[in-house]
Amino acid sequence: MDIASVVVTCAAVLANAGIAAADAARAPFVLANSAEVGVPRTWLPALALLKAAGAAGLLLGLFGIRPLGIAAGAGLVLFYVGALTAHVRARVFHNIAFPGLFLALAAGALTLAAAR
Repeated sequence: MDIASVVVTCAAVLANAGIAAADAARAPFVLANSAEVGVPRTWLPALALLKAAGAAGLLLGLFGIRPLGIAAGAGLVLFYVGALTAHVRARVFHNIAFPGLFLALAAGALTLAAAR
């Protein structure tokens, strides 16, 4: 396992765990963003669970369950492609960098996990 894989995966885990906690807590910025892009508040617990599961899967992949890490990375990539699509569809571009960053982290973790 190389340092790049550990650093990128840990960054993806921390980012997704953090945003999952913000979703679960219904942080004001989460509520504002979800309203802007047309995501119902009732979806927030499920979205938080998906992000937390992705973070957990990446972490377990880092600790030796490689197929789970790859599956979690792929799931997060698809999740954030959906998030970017929601932003574009709603024409909300002022904060599109955030799902873009999460997508980049997930794609990086997935790529590095698959390359091991």
